[in-house]
Amino acid sequence: MLNRIDLRESDLTARELAEALPRAVLDVAGALDAVAPTIADVRERGAAALRDAAERFDRVRPEHLRVPREALTQALAGLDPAVREALELSIAHNRAGHTAQLPSEAVTQVVAGGTVTQRWIPVRRVGLYVPGGLAVYPSSVVMNVVAAQVAGVEQVALTSPPQAEFGGLPHPTILAACALLGVEEVYAVGGAQAIAMLAYGADCENGTDEADVAAWGGSGQVLCEPVDVVTGPGNIFVAAAKRAVRGVVGIDAEAGPTEIAVLADACADPELVAADLLSQAEHDPNAGSVLITDSPELADAVEAALERRVEATKHAQRCRTALTGRQSGVVLVRDLDQGVAVADAYAAEHLEIQTRDAAAVARRIRNAGAIFVGPCSPVPLGDYLAGSNHVLPTGGTARFAAGLSVMAYIKPVQVIEYDAAALEAMTDPLAALADSEDLPAHGEAARARRAYRP
Repeated sequence: MLNRIDLRESDLTARELAEALPRAVLDVAGALDAVAPTIADVRERGAAALRDAAERFDRVRPEHLRVPREALTQALAGLDPAVREALELSIAHNRAGHTAQLPSEAVTQVVAGGTVTQRWIPVRRVGLYVPGGLAVYPSSVVMNVVAAQVAGVEQVALTSPPQAEFGGLPHPTILAACALLGVEEVYAVGGAQAIAMLAYGADCENGTDEADVAAWGGSGQVLCEPVDVVTGPGNIFVAAAKRAVRGVVGIDAEAGPTEIAVLADACADPELVAADLLSQAEHDPNAGSVLITDSPELADAVEAALERRVEATKHAQRCRTALTGRQSGVVLVRDLDQGVAVADAYAAEHLEIQTRDAAAVARRIRNAGAIFVGPCSPVPLGDYLAGSNHVLPTGGTARFAAGLSVMAYIKPVQVIEYDAAALEAMTDPLAALADSEDLPAHGEAARARRAYRP
């Protein structure tokens, strides 16, 4: 089922390894041309363009772009109690995990009378995108919202695609998760048009829009105010739209198809490895599932287990497409050292370590979105309840990027405060540097304080 790449006799560089490994092809640059007209249309026509796009892409024309209060209330009231309990557990665990990420303000006395204070200031308003394609993702509501709330963001706007079967509103479980988290500004908008709305804002189209906004305490013709930062996963068109508006707003990343790599040796249980590879394959036909091992016997056993499990799983065809695609495979390595090098070159979104002394091996990993250690830490734990964030870098970007955290919503700002004596001690060296750069007014700005008496 899985393609095999045998690197046991190879001695490749990091770049050559990255090129040799399985990877989904995601042409975000090519998708930019496709989303550009939609973004321009939303900027020009606001809510009217949002409805036209929904009719074209989602096959429904929403009456309510701003989700009414009663829809949120009803969704929460109708939520399965077991799902509600699980969401509440996820929220609690994620609040704990994200609170640990908060940096502390620090004051450094550089010289007597001169300090630099490192402050961390949350942005005022964020836009959070929750996809609605092959699956429903209330867990993505939790991951995005909790991180923003813990960071101290004042205003949270969340958007998710309208669903024809739910009257043009987002899926009820998405709305219920919003209600649990106290998110009231929710929009039935998906795709590139949602990213455009969040980045540039949108005006109302008709009286329904104005009434929906007014019901939440808003006024005037504005349906949605622009945000400062946009985060959340989505398809290639969402990724392209995020690239297009980057610079107008901050973004977290351009998410691609999900991927898992399992670094395993002969001690790993092939049934557990197969179960975990399958768990990510069911997301998307383009999902990547990669086993890295120095044990051909384990590889054979995992393949046999996958064959059985794929036949028994609900989304068998989707899983088989993902597992047999070019983005999935088995990578045979000669030893664990080469396995670690391959894992770093692949830079998986999710990396499991199922080896002897897994914790020590995990410490050797440099590149991964999140690392799951040992046989009892499967990736789905991180998807829902571990307390970590599941919005993670894909496509090898874990070499330089990190998963979603409170830092996506916080700006580091340095505050400089010197008294007269401290400035006087710095004036001559400051002027010397300024003159060396032919910027004499810089030095004069410091010398001018010599005559200043507070």
